Amino acid sequence: MRERYLEVTFRKGRVLAAYLYLPRQVGAKSVRTERLSDGLLADFDAEGNAIGLELTDPGHVSLDQLNRALAQVGADPAGPEEFAPLRAA
Repeated sequence: MRERYLEVTFRKGRVLAAYLYLPRQVGAKSVRTERLSDGLLADFDAEGNAIGLELTDPGHVSLDQLNRALAQVGADPAGPEEFAPLRAA
């Protein structure tokens, strides 16, 4: 997968969780998860590359928090347009 994308999961019309998929090699699987901060977990593949960020409490995660987490895993920051679906939900 070449581009990252945000997937938002709903239950009974409310946001339950969100996952930001990061660029990865085809077939890469998560072998380790690390807590980055409250409400943010990072998944890593066997080579130690970050492959995604799980937002366990997306309603309480700010764009600044998300960008700090992205920096921690060596990814480019997200802009407001990429974060907008969470605010709209």
